[in-house]
Amino acid sequence: MMLGLFPVNANLRTARAFGSLLWAVDRKHRDRALENLALSLPELDKSRLQAVGRRSIQHFCELAMDVIFSTRIINIQTYHRYVHLNELAEGLNVLLTGRGAIMLTGHYGNWEILGYTLATLGFKSYSIARPIDNPHFDSWLLDVREKKGQVILSKRGVTTTAQQVLASNGVLSIIADQDAGRKGMFVPFFGRLASTYKSIGLLAMQFNVPVIIGYARRRGDRFEFDVGISDVIYPEDWQNQPDELYYITARYTKAIETFVREDPSQYLWIHRRWKTRPRNEAG
Repeated sequence: MMLGLFPVNANLRTARAFGSLLWAVDRKHRDRALENLALSLPELDKSRLQAVGRRSIQHFCELAMDVIFSTRIINIQTYHRYVHLNELAEGLNVLLTGRGAIMLTGHYGNWEILGYTLATLGFKSYSIARPIDNPHFDSWLLDVREKKGQVILSKRGVTTTAQQVLASNGVLSIIADQDAGRKGMFVPFFGRLASTYKSIGLLAMQFNVPVIIGYARRRGDRFEFDVGISDVIYPEDWQNQPDELYYITARYTKAIETFVREDPSQYLWIHRRWKTRPRNEAG
C-alpha cells in the first residue's frame, strides 16, 4: 500500500538504492556474482565486473517493484507504452498455428513481464514455477501471474501435467537456466559446462513441438521493456542429429547465453548456475 502512493519509476529508484546497499553488505552473494562474472566474461576488467555485478543486484530488486505494479498499469490498452515487441514474428507465428510449443527464458531482464505480456495479448500458457517458501507471498505472486490467463504448474510432480498440456497442443513456459543437478545434461554455458534440464528436450521430442527462446529486457532505468525472440528450434532442426537431446539442450542454452551477452547486467549472477560439476572434471 505504501509503495502504491508513489509512481513506479520513483519506486524503481528506491529499489536500486536498496540493491546498492545489498551489494555493499552482502559479501556472500557479492563474491558469488563476481566469481561467476569473472569466469564467464574474462574480457572485462575488475572495475567493469564490479559495475555489472552491482547493477545485476539492483536489477533484481527492481524486479520486485515491476511485479507489484504490473497488474496496475499493464493491460490491453496500455501495454504498448511499457512493452516494445521486437523480432517476435517467428515466435508468434508458431503460437498462432495452435500446434503447441515450449517457451523458454532465463533469469534475465524481467521474466515475469514476459509471461504477463503474452497473457495480456491473449496467448494462454502454462508455466512451471517452484512454489515460494513463504505461503502468503506465494499466494500473492500466484494471483499476479494468473491475472491475465497464465496457468501456473507447481514443479512438484509436474511431469504428467506438462505432458497433458503439450498433448492438447498447449504452450508450456519454463525458466530454463537453473542447475539440474546430477541428473542433468552438461552443455556449454559461457565457456563452462553447466548441468541443464533434459526434460525440455525430451518433451519437445516426444510431442514434436518447437522450442521458442525469448526474453524481456529492461530499457534503461524505467518501467519499460523490450520483448524479443532469441531462437526458435523446430523439430526438423534436431531430426537426424547424432544426439538429438544434446542438440536441443545445447542450442537453447546457447540462445539464453546470446541474449544475456547483449546486456549481462540484467542477468542474475548470484544464481548458482554452475553448482553441479561433471564427475570427471578435475579438481
